[in-house]
Amino acid sequence: MNKIYTMKNIPGWTMMWILISGFMILSCSSPKEENLLSYVDPFIGTGGHGHTFPGASSPFGMVQLSPDNGTSGWDWCSGYHYSDSIIAGFSHLHLSGTGIGDLADISVLPVNKPVLPDTSHGGLSYMKKYWSGFSHNTETAEPGYYSVFLEDPQVEVELTTSPRTGFHRYIFKEVKNPAIIFDLGFSINWDQATEASLKVHEDGMITGYRRSKGWARDQIIYFAAMFDQPVIAYDLIEGGMNSGMQEVKNKVVQGIFQFSTDTIQLKVGLSSASIDGAIRSLKEEILHWNFSEVKMKTQEKWEKELSKIRIQTTNYEDKVIFYTSFYHTMMAPALFSDLNGEYHGPEGKVSSTQNRKQYTIFSLWDTFRAAHPLYTLVFPELVPDLINSILSFYGESGLLPVWELMGNETNTMIGYHSIPVIVDAFMKGLVDLDPEFIFQAMKRSAMQDREGLIYYRDMGYIPADLENESVSKALEYAYDDWCIAAMANKLEKKEEFEIFSLRAKNFRNHFDKETGFMRGKLKNGKWKEPFDPLYSEHRFDEYTEGNAWQYSWFVPHDVSGLIALMGGNENFVTKLDSLF
Repeated sequence: MNKIYTMKNIPGWTMMWILISGFMILSCSSPKEENLLSYVDPFIGTGGHGHTFPGASSPFGMVQLSPDNGTSGWDWCSGYHYSDSIIAGFSHLHLSGTGIGDLADISVLPVNKPVLPDTSHGGLSYMKKYWSGFSHNTETAEPGYYSVFLEDPQVEVELTTSPRTGFHRYIFKEVKNPAIIFDLGFSINWDQATEASLKVHEDGMITGYRRSKGWARDQIIYFAAMFDQPVIAYDLIEGGMNSGMQEVKNKVVQGIFQFSTDTIQLKVGLSSASIDGAIRSLKEEILHWNFSEVKMKTQEKWEKELSKIRIQTTNYEDKVIFYTSFYHTMMAPALFSDLNGEYHGPEGKVSSTQNRKQYTIFSLWDTFRAAHPLYTLVFPELVPDLINSILSFYGESGLLPVWELMGNETNTMIGYHSIPVIVDAFMKGLVDLDPEFIFQAMKRSAMQDREGLIYYRDMGYIPADLENESVSKALEYAYDDWCIAAMANKLEKKEEFEIFSLRAKNFRNHFDKETGFMRGKLKNGKWKEPFDPLYSEHRFDEYTEGNAWQYSWFVPHDVSGLIALMGGNENFVTKLDSLF
């Protein structure tokens, strides 16, 4: 397919705004049903600071099977960056568009030379000698499919997936010492393996797990794998040493599986809950070894989802931008429950659900504004499971998630933005749950004492000399509180409606009429000096990844009130034009 190299540097959040603000038509059919897959370029966002990955996945699926460069760094949050020329392996879990890196679990790499234990090093440094160079000229990515030619082992790689199972095909151009490495010690960025297990069964099945700490402080993924060709020999490596065993457990574990054929196919089923769940994924999601058929079925799913929005334009580049953006909205939230209905819940406990699916990766500060409202319009059948997933996290942990990752609360970013997501879905009739349970969950999150909330409640603003990101936090709390007030009004809770309606007006206490901006205020009530509306220090001043010019507009629940603060329509429009 065509690769639009000029757009690789477009970050994920920019693509989202292009998607939401673009001209769109929601429809079930079109007079001319064109193939929308051809407009998706998974390489967009893999360069610059986009932090996306090019590998294979299914819509909202558990598996994201993609290459890793083995490089740590901010631009490798997804495991891959277009500037790199090395592939360290193909792992089964990835993050798309995030500002922190994690995952890259269950890494698999084909090699074509003897793999020798190295007792002097072990771990990552031991495996680096088997990593391979590659060229973008031999690399292809489509929704549900990825391929590349590894130059060192001379292997053609093809990857596709079902929702919970990754499917690999390796074609060796020269048969010397073909082998497949399972590297459970592979770690990049903030992720570090803490424990791993690998077992070879009599029937040739391989099972195991990888436990790690990182952004998700306690993450575990179980897997079950099968090859379509007989393994002629294998070695299980512990800390760089050949164990000679059929099963190993250690912090750093690798498995080396040797073959005598030129084409090897591999299926890897996943579960966050158990080996049994991973085995079910392996055995029940892909019942055969027809790689092309699995790819075709996954791409049919992508075509079905992409066709829910059809845009009217003859401009090819506009279509590529739009449908690649739309594609990226389906990378997360990701399926988390296995076929047994089980998943790794908060506090390390295995939880279960019936008659629905559990999802993970709720990047709520990034997604409450646009992605989740989009889901209610385009994927209404998905929304009940998403809301149930958020509320089950509350039921298991005691609080609604802020930024949930693989059953862990990362507490990344600001606000309690589960609330607008829940209220939006509830008001649209997409939630069939006890309203009282929902309301109490929201109220509990709003009554915490963390992240400046105690000042916000008691003083009506957040002092800049007592809390970082004070202005951004106060403005976003005010919006979330307005959502709680709307829910209280719906449930005829007069007292709570009045309390949260009053809190929703706290944004006024950060507005300085002299400068016309939302500003940091000190605990003594004076404005923080010096003040520069263009100044931004990431997340260590009064604003979260922004400045006064940008954040002064965040009053989506009371635009008329903001207009009045700014001195009326004419002043408001003039200032808005000045921003742009």
